[in-house]
Amino acid sequence: LIRKLTAYKIGQAVRDDGPQTHLVKAGTPTMGGALILMAVAISTLLWMDLSNKYVWVALITTLGFGIIGWVDDYKKVVHKNPRGLIARWKYFWQSVFGLGAALYIATSTSLPAQTELIVPFFKDIAIPLGVTGFVVLTYFVIVGSSNAVNLTDGLDGLAILPTVMVGSALGIFAYAAGHAVFAKYLGVPHIPGAGELVVFCAAMAGAGLAFLWFNAYPAQVFMGDVGALALGGALGTIAVITRQEIVLGIMGGVFVLEAL
Repeated sequence: LIRKLTAYKIGQAVRDDGPQTHLVKAGTPTMGGALILMAVAISTLLWMDLSNKYVWVALITTLGFGIIGWVDDYKKVVHKNPRGLIARWKYFWQSVFGLGAALYIATSTSLPAQTELIVPFFKDIAIPLGVTGFVVLTYFVIVGSSNAVNLTDGLDGLAILPTVMVGSALGIFAYAAGHAVFAKYLGVPHIPGAGELVVFCAAMAGAGLAFLWFNAYPAQVFMGDVGALALGGALGTIAVITRQEIVLGIMGGVFVLEAL
């Protein structure tokens, strides 16, 4: 894939209003995130329970955000426009996929406890959001996570390792939430079927580690917006399904600060 991207001159376009040190990245093949999404999609479909609604919503949301990123990258590398897709259209389509996922997750909950905002480290503190509040929070978490990973990747081009680490951690939370005994012991809502998300998280971590081999300095390929927007959307979707929105925010904030 790297050879093909190089042959077609699909190289990174660097904005001229950024740090001068980023100019050396110009010409490095980008859109490598398409291969990550392909690996995640194929692996998940091979090993998941096809009747599980949570894995489907995570996979569809991820691929939806990936399409947005692909269009953005296409405009950058083919039309030679460093700014890519116009911001308002990018945000519009992010909102469409994010709100769609939020509505589906909210309507698929069966217990009031599954729409509560759980505060980490405090077993008895849970803020009831209701369906409307849960949809609003979910929307901001998914869209915000997508843009946060994209921001982190734009800072240093190495957002894949934080994504792998956070995704792996969320996979552990997903398994615990889907297991009745572990959920009761840890004081988190039991969400039947959420444990199947481990398949999706494992596929994302495996594809990310394979990509990291070629993305480490000196980078042979960047994942581009097609990878960053999609993986960020995936993390946000998994976080709200497993009710770990605040945990995702804490981990994401640490990685953004580290990149800065």
